[in-house]
Amino acid sequence: MDKPTVTCEFLGTLLLVFFAVGAAVLSGEYIGTLGIALAFGFVLLALCYAIGPLSGSHVNPAVTLGMLVARRIGFRTAVEYWIAQFLGGIAGAALLFLVAKQVPGLKTRGAFGTNGYGYRSAVGINVPGAFVAEVVLTFLLVFVWLAVTHRVAVVGFGGIPIGMALVVVHLVGIPLTGTSVNPARSFGPAVFAGGAALSQVWMFIVAPLVGGAMAALVHRVTHPAIAAVKEARTAAVEAEQAAAEGGA
Repeated sequence: MDKPTVTCEFLGTLLLVFFAVGAAVLSGEYIGTLGIALAFGFVLLALCYAIGPLSGSHVNPAVTLGMLVARRIGFRTAVEYWIAQFLGGIAGAALLFLVAKQVPGLKTRGAFGTNGYGYRSAVGINVPGAFVAEVVLTFLLVFVWLAVTHRVAVVGFGGIPIGMALVVVHLVGIPLTGTSVNPARSFGPAVFAGGAALSQVWMFIVAPLVGGAMAALVHRVTHPAIAAVKEARTAAVEAEQAAAEGGA
């Protein structure tokens, strides 16, 4: 296990949930949909620069799956990232829950910045509609991520289009489902909201993963030369690591 990168994914997901979901839970009525969307985008942009050169700043199991399908990371690394992300999402939600409980009259049961469909959607979107929406929204985010990153790391100005993509995704998705595009971001708050939020969370785990995998497959078609070069570099790095471990 590469402790620095796994720690970055845990901490990054924790901070994303606490600050971005916190914007919806604590400040939503003051900043509105645009403010919440900007909060998600700006937090992710900051994380891209803070931990992007180390772990890639995935902070999202769907992005990690996209990287795995694109053959930029190995399966073991992906599993380590997923564990760190879900634990980080739960920890971030726990901290946010602790703060929210200090605000008189603030409702957390069944709400708490969670995602939903049917009566829990602002526009009443049904199950098929919510599924398609989450797949397409996640597709955009992961496709942009794959297009602007170098192997795994986010370097240079790569964080800007990634953050902008997340803002746009939320502007479209908040009225529909509250916008997940990130299973860890959805699961953590749902654990503390309970009720219907927890019973509907399966949608916001499955659909983003489908969208992330589809983005990786399409990226291989639209960027074949780039994908081949990055795969070769990944294979070379993995071979060097294996050789180093064997020598040790």
